[in-house]
Amino acid sequence: MLAIYPLLKAAWVVWFFLLFGFILAWVLRPGRRHAYQALADIPLRDEAPRARRPNRSI
Repeated sequence: MLAIYPLLKAAWVVWFFLLFGFILAWVLRPGRRHAYQALADIPLRDEAPRARRPNRSI
């Protein structure tokens, strides 16, 4: 059991690196640029804030 631990530890690092790279590639793909730009512009809009609804519990 102890001999497998270094192998599993190295495999976990490789798996995490691949997962991080995949997520990074997914987020930075060129087709999503317009959507991210629209989301980034939300705080800069000059719209009046909407009135908040009271929280009602049933």
